[in-house]
Amino acid sequence: MQQPEKGLKRGLSARHIRFMALGSAIGTGLFYGSASAIQMAGPAVLLAYLIGGAAVFMVMRALGEMAVHNPVAGSFGQYASTYLGPMAGFILGWTYAFEMVIVGMADVTAFGIYMGFWFPEVSRWIWVLGVVSIVGGLNLCNVKVFGEMEFWLSLLKVAAIVAMILGGFGIMWFGISSAPGQATDISNLWSHGGFMPNGMGGLIASFAVVMFAFGGIEIIGVTAGEAKDPQHVLPRAINAVPLRILLFYVLTMLVLMSIFPWQQIGSQGSPFVQIFDKLGISSAATILNIVVITAAISAINSDIFGAGRMMFGLAQQGHAPKGFARLSRNGVPWMTVVVMSAALLLGVLLNYLIPENVFLLIASVATFATVWVWLMILVTQVAMRRSMSAEQVAQLKFPVPLWPYAPAAAIAFMLFIFGVLGYFPDTQAALIVGVVWIVLLVLAYLTWVKPAAGQAALVTQDPNFSHR
Repeated sequence: MQQPEKGLKRGLSARHIRFMALGSAIGTGLFYGSASAIQMAGPAVLLAYLIGGAAVFMVMRALGEMAVHNPVAGSFGQYASTYLGPMAGFILGWTYAFEMVIVGMADVTAFGIYMGFWFPEVSRWIWVLGVVSIVGGLNLCNVKVFGEMEFWLSLLKVAAIVAMILGGFGIMWFGISSAPGQATDISNLWSHGGFMPNGMGGLIASFAVVMFAFGGIEIIGVTAGEAKDPQHVLPRAINAVPLRILLFYVLTMLVLMSIFPWQQIGSQGSPFVQIFDKLGISSAATILNIVVITAAISAINSDIFGAGRMMFGLAQQGHAPKGFARLSRNGVPWMTVVVMSAALLLGVLLNYLIPENVFLLIASVATFATVWVWLMILVTQVAMRRSMSAEQVAQLKFPVPLWPYAPAAAIAFMLFIFGVLGYFPDTQAALIVGVVWIVLLVLAYLTWVKPAAGQAALVTQDPNFSHR
C-alpha cells in the first residue's frame, strides 16, 4: 500500500464522516419515496423502517469490524477480494459504482425538476450540466473541501427534518386541523382500516422502497482510506449514524401519519409540503424546494465521491483501468471523478426519456444494487472471521455484536428482500436488470480481468523479470 504518504490524504474528521453518511442516506427516499411506502403498507410502514434499520445496522457493524481492522480505500471491495476471492471483489466494487451511478442519475434529474419550479422556461438539461460540473469540480479539490461542503449541505437537510418533526408535534399538541372533525393525534395510526390496512402483503411490498431509503449509508466504509484516526473515528460514526437515520425516518413517518390519515399522504405532492402548509406557512413549497435542492446536491456530491473512491480501490487491485488510480496533487483520484461526472451527464437523457412515474423502478434497481452490496459485506465479514484464529478475533477492536446469530439473521433478511423484488410485478424488472448486471460482471471478469491477472503473475515469476 502507498498510503498515506503517496496515497489518499487522511483529511476527513468524525464530523465529516457522520454527516456524509447522513447526507447520503437522507434524500429522495425520505422526501418523496416515503409517500409511496406509506401507500403500500399504511401505518405498518413504521415496522418496515424499524426492521430494515436493524438489518442495516448489522451491515454497518460488519463493515466497521473490517474497516477498523484494515482501513483502506474502496474498503469493502478490497475486503471481498481478500476473503472471498478476486471475482467477488470485482463484482462488489463495480456493483457499488453501478448503484452510485443509478442513484446519481436520479438525483441530477431530480435537481433539474426542482429548478424548474422557479425557472420553468429554462431547459432542464442546463441545470443538470451545471450541477454536475460544479459538484464534479469540488470533488477535484482536497478531500477536506469535499467533507466541509457535505457537512453543511447535510446539516441544512437535517435541520429541515427536525423542523418538520417539531412542527408536526406542535400541530398534534395544539390540535390544529384543516378539516372539521379530523383528528390530529396518534389515533390516526389505527383509525383508518387498522394499523396494517393492506395486510402483511402491503408491509412486505413496502420493503423495496424502505431499503432504497437507507441506501448510501455504507459510504462510511469508503471513507476508511481518508479518515483521520480511523480506529476511533469509524466506530463512533458507525454506532451513531444508523440510529440517527432510523430516528429521523421513524419520527417523520409517525408525525405524518398522526396528523393526516395515511391515505392522504403524498396525494398533494411531497409530505413535507403538507406539514408546512398545515402550519400556515404560505411559502411552504419554496422552503421545501430549497431543502430538496440542497438534498439533491448533497446526494450528488456523495455519489461522485463514493463511486470514485471505489473505482480507485478497484484500479489498485487491477480490477479497473490503471488511470483510475492516478492521484492529483491534492491526493484526489481525479480520473474517477471525471468519469463519474461524465456518467452522470447521462441524466440529461433521462430528463427526456424517463417519465416521472418510473420512480419505483429506479428505486427498485437501486435497491437491488444496494442490497447486493450489503449482502456481500455481511458474507465477507463472515469469511474474515472464519479465516482468523481465536487469538486474532479476541484482538478485534470493533467486533460485530451477537456473533454469529445477528449476522446470519441479517444475511437471511437480505435474501428475503431479493424475493420481495422478484415477487411483486412492479419490481420484477429491477430483479431482472440486477441479475443481468451480475452475469455481465462475471463474464467481464472471466474475459478480461482474470487472463490479465494470470499474465501478470507469469511475468513476475519469470527469473529474468528483475533485469528487465
